[in-house]
Amino acid sequence: MPEKKQEKNQLYSSEVKREGGEDVLYINYLGAPFVPSIAEYPEVMEKVIDLIIENPNISRVVLSQQKNYNYDFKETRYLIEIAQLYTYLIKQEKILSKEKLSLGFDQFFAKRYNDLLSFSILLKRDPILAYFEIKKLIIEEKISYNKLGIAYRASQISYVGLLEKILQLLERTSLIQDAIPYLENYTRGDRSIYYKLFKPDIIPNFTFTRLITDIPDNAEIVDQYEISGEDYDVSTVTILRKENEPKLIYHLSPPEHNLSEDFNELLNLARNVLIEHQPKAEEFTDTERTRQVFFNISKDLLQELAQTKGIKISYNDLNKLATILVRHTIGFGLIEVILQDKKIQDISLNAPISTTPIFVRHQDYDECLTNILPSQDDADSWAAKFRLISGRPLDEANPILDTQLEIGKIRSRIAIIQRPLSPDGLAYSIRRHRDDPWTYPLFIENKMLNPLAAGLLSFLVDGSRTILFAGTRSSGKTSLLGSTMLEIIPKYRIIVIEDSLELPVEALKKLNYNILRMKVRSALLKTTTEVSADDGIRTSLRLGDSSLIIGEVRSVEAQALYEAMRVGALANVVAGTIHGASPYGVFDRVVNDLKVPATSFKATDIIVISNPIKSPDGLHSWKRVLRISEVRKHWKEDPLEEKGFVDLMKYNVEKDQLEPTDDLINGDSEVIKEVASSVKGWAGNWDAIWDNIILRAKIKEELVNTAIKLNNYKILEAEFNTASNHAFHKISDEIREEIGLPLSERVFPAWQKWLREELKKRKF
Repeated sequence: MPEKKQEKNQLYSSEVKREGGEDVLYINYLGAPFVPSIAEYPEVMEKVIDLIIENPNISRVVLSQQKNYNYDFKETRYLIEIAQLYTYLIKQEKILSKEKLSLGFDQFFAKRYNDLLSFSILLKRDPILAYFEIKKLIIEEKISYNKLGIAYRASQISYVGLLEKILQLLERTSLIQDAIPYLENYTRGDRSIYYKLFKPDIIPNFTFTRLITDIPDNAEIVDQYEISGEDYDVSTVTILRKENEPKLIYHLSPPEHNLSEDFNELLNLARNVLIEHQPKAEEFTDTERTRQVFFNISKDLLQELAQTKGIKISYNDLNKLATILVRHTIGFGLIEVILQDKKIQDISLNAPISTTPIFVRHQDYDECLTNILPSQDDADSWAAKFRLISGRPLDEANPILDTQLEIGKIRSRIAIIQRPLSPDGLAYSIRRHRDDPWTYPLFIENKMLNPLAAGLLSFLVDGSRTILFAGTRSSGKTSLLGSTMLEIIPKYRIIVIEDSLELPVEALKKLNYNILRMKVRSALLKTTTEVSADDGIRTSLRLGDSSLIIGEVRSVEAQALYEAMRVGALANVVAGTIHGASPYGVFDRVVNDLKVPATSFKATDIIVISNPIKSPDGLHSWKRVLRISEVRKHWKEDPLEEKGFVDLMKYNVEKDQLEPTDDLINGDSEVIKEVASSVKGWAGNWDAIWDNIILRAKIKEELVNTAIKLNNYKILEAEFNTASNHAFHKISDEIREEIGLPLSERVFPAWQKWLREELKKRKF
């Protein structure tokens, strides 16, 4: 066994590996005095074709040195067809045999043999030159025909026929067909055409994921910007448009693919050391600490290796290499780099992973194709790490895993499926959460909400209503729920119940919110050590008077939730998300799918529907709140037929904004009247209630206008939004004590004064 391993590592040795459902040919060029290139070197092309002849089922070729030069299926197919043609000509047509060439006249054999031997050798080393040589040979032999006696002409016709057949077969190959547009100015031995046909993905030895570094031909640059984790870890993103392609290309150029050969060597050596010291399972429960420990170890190791190898390395380069090493050993490779991009919303890795590029959803450019092809090795490694992080199974008995990934401020939800649910193997869906929580002012600025809707929701939160945020996947409902949490007065306790940790709990804790998170069992799991969601809800009732936030209402926990709401066990706001495209769709989901009694559904006060809207051409989409509806209590069986759903605000597609309905403007909302009934000065006084809703709307709008005017969008972020809400409540309380009601004509100017003074004090 040791001898066999040594052979594999020898210069120019080769092996075929089975990866992700395909056979990959690896050829070792480590130690060669040149960088291997099929385009540049005829001997490299010949060696690859010879190995393909021995291994005809391969679909990818990798030339290994300090970097791996990967030739994908299209490029490999060029050589497979040449290899098949060579084998056919030599073994089946037997073009070098005496009977095929002499045709009864032995005096012709030597020349014909030498000509076709030269052609066959050239075919493997330079197929384009072989193409021109066979054409030249046909012309020469046709000229020779007229010089031959009649007795020899039949033999010559047969030989020319053989040459023309060879030419026809060569012309049918993809390599020659794709080379034809470039042949006009071709000169003998010129290999520049091969550079247009063979463009390998260059993969550093310390990673397996393939990255297509070249910008595609005829691609138009739409946008370009930089993303970074740290100052020394900067990547370039280029958005490209190709003609007749509906999706744009998200072209990533990370720092690990722009390193010198010396730095690549250091990383490769260091990786081989670190993989022997992978973290233990229990260490993955504190990923941030584990990464920091490995970062420090990596720096020390790289410094030592650099000194041993006599390689100079600066402090910044040392940090950069250590960062790269961590993400390609205990981390998640280029996935982490993509997650540095704040404009990315979703990342999709479809099965089979090794043959399918990563897709991303971009906030400005919608669905994009990337230049990244993960390897099966990386995909398997990531799945193992997510199992350790989550403490949940992922196997044939449990082919679904929902978990989360946190790297510094970056938070993402991870959904993984595998066989048998995904017959082609592992697949990932990654939802990137915003670094900081969404706020109502941020949603106003990007038009998901308008100020009046924000004011109305703020009023309902203070009124301790039960609110369900509904929509399809990627509709923004979880972000909207997170922003609603920021409207809760921080002095009230908040209990958050989630199976996947998506809500911005840590951010709210840093803002001094009184908040407790409970992680419960996923509805997709049958058994686990985690507590079920319904038990989590019942436990929350024993923890005192609190606002209750449910990450997503998915399963039997809905019954426990509605039990609690019906008996009045929850005195503060209750909010959660649920899948549904309309108020009745939510009713249908809760009652018919989740088996909550229809009458219990009346405990829902407000349903907020958000969904993406599309442009007429179907190429663009924007997230919008489409309806804010109240659930009335008079109906008995079917709220739709019995007019149990009443819209308070509805989206106007022509104006691209929510508009108040007559029921809201005229004060016909039973839910709002219920809120007002327990507030001194508001009961029966619709003008005072409406004044307060408008006041909240004006404050949110003023924040947005001020941010735009000052070009300072930190004003819209969670920290300042929380301070603004606190100032609003404080000022409202002072005015109420003075005149009996927090009227907007008194509160708003006082709040504006606070805003001016606060902006002077703060240094953004």
